[in-house]
Amino acid sequence: MDIEPLTAVRQTTPGTRMILLIASVLVFLVGIQLFVLTEMTDRFFAWTIKSRLTAAFLGAAYWASCTMEFVASRRRVWAHARIAIPAVLVFTAVTLVISLVHIDLFHLDEPSVMTRFFTWTWLFVYAVVPPVMVVLLVRQVRAAGVDLPRQGRLPVWFRVLLGVHAAALIPMGIALLLTPTVAAELWPWTLTPLTGRAIGAWLLGLGIAATQAVVENDWIRIRPATMSYTAFAVLEFAALARYPDELAWETPSAWIYLVLLASALVIGLYGWWQATQLRKKIDADGSVPA
Repeated sequence: MDIEPLTAVRQTTPGTRMILLIASVLVFLVGIQLFVLTEMTDRFFAWTIKSRLTAAFLGAAYWASCTMEFVASRRRVWAHARIAIPAVLVFTAVTLVISLVHIDLFHLDEPSVMTRFFTWTWLFVYAVVPPVMVVLLVRQVRAAGVDLPRQGRLPVWFRVLLGVHAAALIPMGIALLLTPTVAAELWPWTLTPLTGRAIGAWLLGLGIAATQAVVENDWIRIRPATMSYTAFAVLEFAALARYPDELAWETPSAWIYLVLLASALVIGLYGWWQATQLRKKIDADGSVPA
């Protein structure tokens, strides 16, 4: 296969790789607060989440995001890393808005110094990360070079499945963000306006990543996302196994949720496996950078 010389391939800039690495560390730490210290958000998180399943869901999403951001931070070629950027940028910007809208529920004046530290750190991170990412993205897009050609296009059925996920996740995410009380009626467990919007931000981010994966149409380019989707499905199933009593099993939305998680696991595992096999072949040929 003919490709551009290595010197002509657009590389991931050091700034982009650094912000992705830093973001991966930050979301890993938040994952500990929510997925491990699930029942202690009144002390160890920026606001109190009474629903244990909601806290675990959010923690699982943060850890899944950590996977994508860390893997993307190690990709030298921009086309192999950029799947992480749009979803993370939109998610962080939306989460900042959510935090400001519900600022009265945050632990800003708690007696505990540790709790106040977690709260103010949350606000600082979400205030700083979006503009920094915008600046770095502009520099990244202006970087010299061209994209590598696609090495392994996705089959039609896989792109359709990704499209179905995007078509389900993005509208539901937007509905939870704009009308959380109304949209929560469609969710399989009880949500507050704040937790509904927090989940909505994740659904929107996941939908954007799925849409971009369809556009990228290449196993190697979407590998960070498929690894993340695998982690997301596994961790969300684990969260559900921990707190099954909160799910309204008798409702259609509960079973739709389970089908969505199961199909996310299929997408993630199959995409990850295909990308790994293709990467091995490419490495054996020694013709395409990572």
